[in-house]
Amino acid sequence: MTQARHILGTFDEALATLRNNVLTMASLTTRSLDNALNGLLQRNDDLCATAIADDEEIDQLEKQVDKDGIELLLRFQPVASDLRRVVSAMKLCSNLERMGDQAVSIARKARKLNQHPALAEVEFVAPMREHSMQMFKDSVDAYVREDVELGRGLKARDKALDEMNAVASRRLIERMAQNLDQLRGYLNLMFIARHLERVGDHATNIAEDAVYAAAAEDIRHQGPPVAA
Repeated sequence: MTQARHILGTFDEALATLRNNVLTMASLTTRSLDNALNGLLQRNDDLCATAIADDEEIDQLEKQVDKDGIELLLRFQPVASDLRRVVSAMKLCSNLERMGDQAVSIARKARKLNQHPALAEVEFVAPMREHSMQMFKDSVDAYVREDVELGRGLKARDKALDEMNAVASRRLIERMAQNLDQLRGYLNLMFIARHLERVGDHATNIAEDAVYAAAAEDIRHQGPPVAA
């Protein structure tokens, strides 16, 4: 009986370390996205450079989480809810790494835009920034708190973000037709909108993993809830 308690305690410590590394990675990814987007909106190349530099640390943390997760699975062979928590943590960090890549892409395009006179149309993507970053925050909260309802709710919010991206793209295409001299700038803004849409996709993936870890429910290919 004593040995069982010892093994369980050691597993709990290993799982806590794994989760802490995931949350550190989430914090770094949030910072990287914020720096990239502020670099865009404030035309600040230093913030863009910081976002790009942070990607290396995010990548290294992903490798560490994967390594620790595999060791935890091999050593303790967890089952049921414990297994789901380990696997979900590993899948979550993969989505965080891809969000970090989106931050790098935004920062690089922002630096290109900063080399030219400011475009007022940058405001077309500002609402997407607020929406996608709130989705990201709520997806991580759903994971941390094992909040199934919060996790389920992100699917409908992702649909709204997709529509915001479509609207921004249409408006930018209209501006292209009116001002061909700014074609490259408008294209970069369209790509940035697409990167923000992808942030929402990854947030939705995280929310799906949070629901699976907490409730053993796979909602990956379900549509958003339909009103009665």
